[in-house]
Amino acid sequence: MGVEIKGLDSLRRKLKATPKILEDAMWDATFEITELIKQATELRIASSVKYSSGELLGSFKNEVVINAQGKIVGRVWSDKEQAMYREFGTGPVGQESKKDLPEGVTPVYTTSAWFIPAEKTGVDLEAVYGIPRITIQGKDFFLTRGQPARPALYPSLKEIVEQAPDIYKEHVQKRLKELK
Repeated sequence: MGVEIKGLDSLRRKLKATPKILEDAMWDATFEITELIKQATELRIASSVKYSSGELLGSFKNEVVINAQGKIVGRVWSDKEQAMYREFGTGPVGQESKKDLPEGVTPVYTTSAWFIPAEKTGVDLEAVYGIPRITIQGKDFFLTRGQPARPALYPSLKEIVEQAPDIYKEHVQKRLKELK
């Protein structure tokens, strides 16, 4: 006498498909999280600039990759130098400004003022930011001690990461319901 288990083949098929379904759900959730971080960063920047060409705002990118250890990793970054200057500040002003930094990040700052040739800027820094203009041997310069930190990326990461468990749960549940 034999025993027949109804649905055993279906169960085996579903169990075999589960790791791929979970990996896809994790990938999709991680991508959604990087998109949300990127959008929140762009919103923070757009709402806080006095003068902008839009170059920094349009420079943020995101991706999801599998690292060397086989883990899904989401990345959000900008390849523009000014993103780093904005996030951490510059010079003595940046060093003195209040900022919340990720563990292990310790910026090094220039400790003295410096000159910016006026002809190298696309805007009157004195009019827009109050940076003093001085003339030396007939050439105009702006004298600066740097800019304060105005972080956008790290606060966005901290804000969105609080939503991550719900985002992962939603994607996993959606993918598991697709198992037939």
